Amino acid sequence: MTETPKDRAGISGDDRREYLTFTLGDEEYGIDILNVQEIRGYDAVTKIANSPDFIKGVINMRGVIVPIIDMRLKFHLGVAEYNQFTVVIILNISGRVVGMVVDGVSDVIALKSEQIRPAPEFGAILDTAYIDGLATLDDRMVIMVDIEKLMSSGEMGLVDQVQSGSV
Repeated sequence: MTETPKDRAGISGDDRREYLTFTLGDEEYGIDILNVQEIRGYDAVTKIANSPDFIKGVINMRGVIVPIIDMRLKFHLGVAEYNQFTVVIILNISGRVVGMVVDGVSDVIALKSEQIRPAPEFGAILDTAYIDGLATLDDRMVIMVDIEKLMSSGEMGLVDQVQSGSV
């Protein structure tokens, strides 16, 4: 029997998907585990001139140059403090490797689609295009992020836009 992408995603007959949860400040976020390549401690980065504040720089990871995004700065959550809990989640998005700095990794959770509620609309005040929804687990709320949509947004410019009509 061959394994399908649905099997690898942790989706079984009850429509569960697995998400990696991480913290930024006091909030907890979740991303699809299938985009996660590895988790590593925060190391020094090589800064790139004229890059936005949230792009910390690049690292050389086994011969691959990886841009590093500080999600606390990207989400305007105040000054980033780096300590022993700060980690870099290495993502593989559309074949491009990108790292994102977070305050800490919490857990891997399995959620059914009905456990994720739509994100509220904030109009022009707040761009929620990259938020898949909100999940409630026991007494905590997790903001579910569409990391592919976020990293391929025009302002990020890290991952090519989804190619339509290309050969």
